[in-house]
Amino acid sequence: MTEPQSPRVGDVLLQLRGASRRYGSGDRAIYALRGIDLDICAGEMIALVGASGSGKSTLMNILGCLDRLNDGSYRVAGRDTVELDADHLAALRRAHFGFVFQRYNLLPQISAGANVEVPAVYANVDPAERRKRAAALLERLGLSDRATHRPHELSGGQQQRVSIARALMNGGAVILADEPTGALDNANGREVIELLQELNRQGHTIIIATHDLQVASHAGRIIELSDGAIISDRSTVRAAPILEHRTSAPEAKETKPTRLAAFSGLAEAARSAVAALLAHRLRSALTLLGIIIGITSVTMMIAIGEGYRGASLAKLGNDFGLDLLFVAPGYGPTDPFMSGVKPLNVEDAAALGRQSYVKSVAGINFSKNLVLRYRNHTGSVEVYGIPENYFDFGNYVFEIGAGFNREDIRKGAAVGVISAKTRRLLFGPTNPLNKIVYLGGLPFLICGVTADKSLADEGPGDILQIFIPGPAYRKRISGNFDLDQIDVRMREVDFLVETENRIVDFFAARHGKKDVYISDKSADFASVADQARMIAELLAAVGAISLVIGGIGVMNIMLVSVSERAREIGVRIALGGRQTDIQRQFLIEAFVLCLIGAALAVAVSFVLSFVGGFFLPPGWELRLSMTAMLAAVICAGFTGLVFGYFPARNAARLDPVEALARD
Repeated sequence: MTEPQSPRVGDVLLQLRGASRRYGSGDRAIYALRGIDLDICAGEMIALVGASGSGKSTLMNILGCLDRLNDGSYRVAGRDTVELDADHLAALRRAHFGFVFQRYNLLPQISAGANVEVPAVYANVDPAERRKRAAALLERLGLSDRATHRPHELSGGQQQRVSIARALMNGGAVILADEPTGALDNANGREVIELLQELNRQGHTIIIATHDLQVASHAGRIIELSDGAIISDRSTVRAAPILEHRTSAPEAKETKPTRLAAFSGLAEAARSAVAALLAHRLRSALTLLGIIIGITSVTMMIAIGEGYRGASLAKLGNDFGLDLLFVAPGYGPTDPFMSGVKPLNVEDAAALGRQSYVKSVAGINFSKNLVLRYRNHTGSVEVYGIPENYFDFGNYVFEIGAGFNREDIRKGAAVGVISAKTRRLLFGPTNPLNKIVYLGGLPFLICGVTADKSLADEGPGDILQIFIPGPAYRKRISGNFDLDQIDVRMREVDFLVETENRIVDFFAARHGKKDVYISDKSADFASVADQARMIAELLAAVGAISLVIGGIGVMNIMLVSVSERAREIGVRIALGGRQTDIQRQFLIEAFVLCLIGAALAVAVSFVLSFVGGFFLPPGWELRLSMTAMLAAVICAGFTGLVFGYFPARNAARLDPVEALARD
């Protein structure tokens, strides 16, 4: 906004024409001001007097651009204020006005020096410059030794002098003093009036609202109001002559916002936010508790979910055999045509096992739905004809007994190894070792029982499993020497597709055509892994609900804070704060509060993860990764911004007159 030319002493500075201010509407309208015409010249000292309800305070609010007229016009240094928006009015307050209040209205959470600096903060004055000017003003008013003291550590007279220094921070061409001696004893009251007279002699325009005629008598002009109208406007014998050589009061030299100024403004808002939080420790602590619970819930739920997912995937990886490929003859599991397809044999398996990309192979035969019988117990069984290395190949653990030896394989001995499930269904508590079972009428001696691996490796329902030597299967069950399948364990799981393609090419070269197809368990694994992921995400969502509840707590506390600090907000607006300044401060307060909560929550999470590690099942761990920590901080900041927005907006939109009137 381009500032008008500064008026000289004696020129009209403030001008009201037909100024009316009313509250309510229709028959219930109450007029606080009625058609006032008033000129105030630069350098005057004026007292506004009248009984309570006469309109003094309303006129002061209009003159200070804190309130608006319903009718008429008001000009400041020739600029009409009627059409100005809130930010332009704030600029006028910064450029021309300084406020001195009856109850001082110093910000309680910051020092005297910082209070004096506030108007310059809103004027984007360089931090070093405003500190220098604040120190000079306090020294000028005899308070240099009290600059670091908080308002509650100052006497009433000292607080009012700090208030006057604050009014002069941006120049204070016009000082509006509302009952400046009302809360002071006689001695301090006289001191404040003498100080205002001295400022008037230096060229400041002084406007005092008072009901005390003794105070009013020190002004050069007394304006008396009654029922919102001027009933008397007279000069006094104390009126100081308006001389051309008299020095005019300095005005605010507001600078354009720069990156440094913007950063300084944010830093100042952050300092104010921290000071406000420390000034209300119990309220801040209760708000922090909600944020800590929310962030800790999110962090720990993510950690538990990731721990469960990691443990599950590790177990599933072993159970499903992600490094296993299954090579079968033909063109696909659903292709019924096998013409021209060469069967697989033991030599094929041996040759494939010598390839560099293969760790080991096992050529197997299998059939389903054969009948396995022990005494009067029978069941449908899956029969596997396997090589000597199969149990090591498949990472089987024996519950009792052992697998086949090389001699059993060479001779095709009639021996078998059953699964733990088969043992339970056929033998119950009886030891099955060296017992004879009948497989389709053929006797086999039980030499071992494998321990359960996973339900995925056992058939559904009552399907049983028995493993017999491959030669025995081919000789006694199938009657031919072909293999049904070659199981392959890869060297590199990460190269699944490449390995599959190389195996297909290997058999194409060996058989003269591509006549094998390959399957793996990646799809089954992915399905179960998705379930583990969904459980982890569900846990994270449960934690997020706690965070949302914590955020709602922040919003509620901030709304209460706005209500409790309405007077402070009104003071900041009077000192030139824009709506964006007020909103930014409350947003930063919510943001800082949530970040502090996040930091404490991270510390709590580390403690809980350490303690919780002693109570977790084997193979589990709580994974507090840097990603989780970063997510906690981001969630906290986002929560502060989202749930702090509405309280901050409400604070910025407070009516300054109403806010200043609150206790």
